This record gives sequence, structure tokens and C-alpha cells, in this order.
Amino acid sequence: MPIIQALDRALNIIELFDEQTKELKITEISSRMKLHKSTVHSLLKTLQLHGYIDQDEQTGKYRLGMKLVEKGQLLLQGIDIRGLARPHLQALSAATGQTAHLVVLEGSEGIYIDKVEGAKAAIRYSRIGRRVSLHSSAVGKVLAAFRSEQERSRLLMDYRFEKRTGHTIDSLGLFLTELARVRQEGIAYDREENEPGVRCVASPIYDYSGQVIAAMSISTMVSQVDEAELQRLAQLLRSETGSISRELGYRG
Repeated sequence: MPIIQALDRALNIIELFDEQTKELKITEISSRMKLHKSTVHSLLKTLQLHGYIDQDEQTGKYRLGMKLVEKGQLLLQGIDIRGLARPHLQALSAATGQTAHLVVLEGSEGIYIDKVEGAKAAIRYSRIGRRVSLHSSAVGKVLAAFRSEQERSRLLMDYRFEKRTGHTIDSLGLFLTELARVRQEGIAYDREENEPGVRCVASPIYDYSGQVIAAMSISTMVSQVDEAELQRLAQLLRSETGSISRELGYRG
């Protein structure tokens, strides 16, 4: 396939800018691109005309233009988290034999937006569209833990800590302690807190800005999966959620 040289060079100029290199002089761009200054100047003026490159009037240095923000927002608005996560849910379920879930925050609850049942799964209580409490579920803990302190306070204002089993967290103080642990470890557990005999592990999915936009989980039966196996499943889960986050542009 033939390469359009001018377009290739223009895109390579855009690639020169990153978190460490926010501005560049034309001489620096020329040196890095190994191109004559007049050629670089023409490319920069074309990119500037279309808003992809901007120039500081005081210093003369070049930086990325706002057109990239505009196009980036259009791309982000078109991302379907369910469609993006689906292959990972399937891979996780196939690798573990367990049921994998995708959950997002809605109001002060989590809501299942996708699931894939595994061959070994004996759990049938979950369904797409079903809501789940924050305090008694692994996914709920993830969705609450990674909010800002202000958002978390709003989320938990007048929250009711319903006692679902003998293991359920039943107070704000205990829940906040648990959320601090989740933030530190980057993973959450439900140890028979929502359903007797059921243990779950959940991991966050980050978007390009570092915000947690969803949680993915694996549900297991206590009678079938011991602690060592649960930890192995947790590592597989981390791998899949990490892959999804990178696909969303997360670089943390």
C-alpha cells in the first residue's frame, strides 16, 4: 500500500508531542524529524490551518491544537464499553469456567450491563439489568472506592446498609475502611456478603482520564473455589481489566 509522504510526516509531527514534550521550537521539530526547516514550516502551517497544531505568539513554540480535543471527544462519545468489554468477559469466563460480570454505577447502586456464564458456574441469581448494592458486592465496592471524596460523600449520604448475610458490612465506618483497602490493593472482594455460599472478586476499569467507569467481576461458589484459587482468578481478572483500560486510553 503506497504511503502519502506529506501526510505521514504531518502525523509524525503530531506524535512528537506527549506529556513530557508539550511545546517544541521549529528547529527542534526539524531536528527530530530530520527534515529541512522550510519543509517542516509548511507542514506546521497546514496543521495549524486545520487546528491540529497551535503556536504560542509570545515564544513562537508549537503545541497540539484544540481540534484534537474536539475529535477525541467524538471518539470517546462513540465508545461502547459493553461492546469493548465483551471479548474480555468471554475470555475470562472461558479461562476460569466461572461467570464474569460487567457492572456500572447508576445512582447509588451498581447495575449489571453484561455477563458471560462459565461452564463450571452454579450461580444463576445475576442477570443483565439487575441492581446490586454497593456495600455488599465486590463490584459495588470498586465503583464506590475510586470516586473522589466529595462524590463518595454524596453517594453514601443517607445510604442504608442492609444486612444481607452474617458477613455483610453494616455501618458507614466499616465500609469506608473497606473502601480504603480496595483503593490500596486495587481489587475488591465479596466474601459471602451478598449471597450465602457465594464469593466474588472485582477489579476496576479506567478510562483515558483515569476515572473508573465500570467494574468487572468473577463470581464463584465457596464450595468449589478455595482461597488460593480465588487469588489466581483475581490475577486473571486484573489482566483483563487492565487490557480494557488500555484500550480506553488509560496510561496509569
